[in-house]
Amino acid sequence: MLFALLLGSSPVDVAADCVPPERPFLPQSREDIRAYADLLRSDFEDYIADIQEYFRCLDAERQRAFQEAREVSEDYGRLVELLD
Repeated sequence: MLFALLLGSSPVDVAADCVPPERPFLPQSREDIRAYADLLRSDFEDYIADIQEYFRCLDAERQRAFQEAREVSEDYGRLVELLD
């Protein structure tokens, strides 16, 4: 991060781009559920598709973060070697 600040840029915050979907609303009344069945079904199907995309986004961020941590660890090792 210090290096990024020195270069005048900031690290990309990919996790901030991973936005969880809103949980679909399910009415309490059976009558309302029946009356709005098509809309409710669509909301739930959209949620399922969106939550899968959210999980893929989190997985990608996790992989990116592990790679970054590995690179930083290697950089730190080189720093320690140079200072010894």
